[in-house]
Amino acid sequence: MPTHKRSFTVSDDVEVPAPGADEVWTVGAVILNREGHAFAQKRSSDRRLFPGAWDIVGGHVEEGETLLAALAREIEEETGWRPTHVRRLLGTTTWTGNDGGGLRHEADYLVEVDGDLDHPRLEWSRHSAYDWFGPGDLARLKENCGPGDFMIHDLVARAVEDRPDTSR
Repeated sequence: MPTHKRSFTVSDDVEVPAPGADEVWTVGAVILNREGHAFAQKRSSDRRLFPGAWDIVGGHVEEGETLLAALAREIEEETGWRPTHVRRLLGTTTWTGNDGGGLRHEADYLVEVDGDLDHPRLEWSRHSAYDWFGPGDLARLKENCGPGDFMIHDLVARAVEDRPDTSR
């Protein structure tokens, strides 16, 4: 059973859904830099699920793992950064991927991290590029998405446009 010692704080008003026993859950992290731009990585073209599409950091919640432990694990695995603060729940969604994996539930969070934001340690076998997206270049997040499949674009747009005060 995967475990992850929590070494980050969570705002008091952050909701954490309680997954049902037979539900498949994923988590996602919108990470903003000092300029308020959101990090996204492009999925490799050979991926079964959303090939060539931009995506936020995240992935599946493993059996026995809490949503927040999965969030921390995915951030560290996909970027090398360490989560320091879960600021807020951006929303939950239910979706069906194009990989035959069935119905998934997703909880997405605005997360502050520690690490070199200019040099993420991407999983290059799974991602082909990364970038920071501000209000002027959000349309790029729709690349290689089917009509109406703009969940990542819409999520990042909400986080960037409704940027919380990140001063400490």
